[in-house]
Amino acid sequence: MPTDSRLEKLTHWIHQTKPNAQLESASADASFRRYFRVSDGLQTWIAMDAPPDKETLQPFIDVGERLASVSVNSPTIYQRDLKQGFLLMDDLGSIQYLSQLNTETADSLYGDAFDALLKIQTANTSGLPLYDENLLTTELQLMPQWFLRKHLGIELSRSEKAAMEKMFSFLIAMSIEQPQVFVHRDYHSRNLMVTNENNPGVIDYQDAVCGPICYDLVSLLRDCYISWPEQQIDRWVDGFRLSLIEAGLLPQKAKQEQFKCWFDLIGLQRHIKVLGIFARLSYRDGKAAYLKDLPLTLSYVLSVAACYDETSELVSLFNKYDIPQRVGTVEIAA
Repeated sequence: MPTDSRLEKLTHWIHQTKPNAQLESASADASFRRYFRVSDGLQTWIAMDAPPDKETLQPFIDVGERLASVSVNSPTIYQRDLKQGFLLMDDLGSIQYLSQLNTETADSLYGDAFDALLKIQTANTSGLPLYDENLLTTELQLMPQWFLRKHLGIELSRSEKAAMEKMFSFLIAMSIEQPQVFVHRDYHSRNLMVTNENNPGVIDYQDAVCGPICYDLVSLLRDCYISWPEQQIDRWVDGFRLSLIEAGLLPQKAKQEQFKCWFDLIGLQRHIKVLGIFARLSYRDGKAAYLKDLPLTLSYVLSVAACYDETSELVSLFNKYDIPQRVGTVEIAA
């Protein structure tokens, strides 16, 4: 069996201050980072292993400090070794929102998540990357490259590419039109931990940007790992709009229809991107498990794109190539 040299180095680093500590795998994410639960028999911590040639720890540290400054429950860092790519930090537990969400718990758990999101959106955005036209375009291009071409073997014609670029330009314009705030960028049920105090614990925030006000909201409510009836989503979305107005983060004149349009279209941008990301995770990074999440993500793309004249051609294009049949879709309750 091959040795895990980075785990050996991490264990040695931990043992310098906690000689009796035991390490066990806690989780891995969609990047090269790995997490280990560290226990000395009395207390537990989480150790992050981020290979310096693949990941940089500075954004995680910087964003964590910004979130802590607005009282978001993000892990405190106790030890760091940037040269080796190691952090030791708070253990926020192992209970993800995803495992606890159901029709009985959803209002309460999401209520806490909305409160935390309001705090997040007040965090300092100075110096954060901008969710600008370049970044939005790069993300959208992942879908034709990895989902259509690599996963499905589809090569679009020149006219089809032109039509898609036109749709992408519309989505980008609608994103930039929104008020710009602090965006976690992966605010969903696998990155929210159920905690006894100051619920939820918020993790995996190192890719934060300054971007559209509805981005994290749609990541939460049109989650790629769990779905809710549209009527329920509409109720939550409008409740959050009113909370934003009350908090002074949205103008009083922000109408329900405009806010829902922003929510829909930034969600469409996100889910188009995610189709590409899930395919890339499988083919480039060997994480084939993400392919099972394509059907729900595709369902979001098709249902939202069909509602707007500027994006409905995407549905026709996907139907032309039998993509719903080839990938599968999930029925989303009305």
